[in-house]
Amino acid sequence: MNKPRAHLLPILAVITGLALFSVMDGVMKAASILSGAYAAMFWRGLAGSTMMLPLWLRRGNGWPARETLKVHVLRGVVAACMATLFFYGIVRTPLAEGIALSFIAPLIALYLAAVMLGEKIQRSAIAGSVLALVGVVVIASGKFDGHADAEAIKGLIAILVSAVLYAWNLVLQRRQAQIAGPEEVAFFQTLVSFLFLGLGAWWFAPWPSATAWGLIVISAALSTGSLMLLSWAYARAEAQVLVPLEYTAFIWAAIVGWIAFAEPVTLATLAGVVLIVAGCLYATRRNADPPRPEMPN
Repeated sequence: MNKPRAHLLPILAVITGLALFSVMDGVMKAASILSGAYAAMFWRGLAGSTMMLPLWLRRGNGWPARETLKVHVLRGVVAACMATLFFYGIVRTPLAEGIALSFIAPLIALYLAAVMLGEKIQRSAIAGSVLALVGVVVIASGKFDGHADAEAIKGLIAILVSAVLYAWNLVLQRRQAQIAGPEEVAFFQTLVSFLFLGLGAWWFAPWPSATAWGLIVISAALSTGSLMLLSWAYARAEAQVLVPLEYTAFIWAAIVGWIAFAEPVTLATLAGVVLIVAGCLYATRRNADPPRPEMPN
């Protein structure tokens, strides 16, 4: 089988997985509007870990080793904070803008990898970072356009902080993928998220309404399905083939935002996402296996 045909199914799996993630983001935005981002993430952790428990048990690998468990816990905490901030942000910011701003995470991951893993930062990474930063400024300037909305500013800051945590999450993901299977990763990420956010649940996570519960359960199912598709695809095709497809998430997010929330995509957002994506691709063009962006789940 030639390479293009060998990559066809993984490519379709990634595109489908990203579409599911974008729909999940829209569903979580609706749930966060009803219950708050913290509560939506906390209860989704319960729903997701309940769904993943049978799949993890079916693998029959038993309880993970202590060092593996440490990685699960660390990534679960980082992912919980990352996703909660992201959903808090997209309640106050159009979905497409939130996804566009999160695209800076792979660039931040390059610098974190240099600090945490001792990797060398290439000149292309620095140039790409500058280009992407210009894209962020373009989106922000188009958003405020002479007046500052307090809620919009809080949303923008939350998404940018989430992007930094997202980058840390990417570095942890590279290590975690080497020591655990996708079912174990998905189960412990949702379980740790639920337990960690449980620390503040008494104050910030009241019992959701029936409508919110329905959205949360749907979101957990979409997230699980997407994670399985992406894990399957990245086990069967090179990262350099699949990574550029991650940026199609902007298209799906724009469609979901337009249909579900009547959110227009502005010219400033389009210009900003072009600069950010161009900066990311330029920064990673010489890397054999750049960090893969993963959507908040």
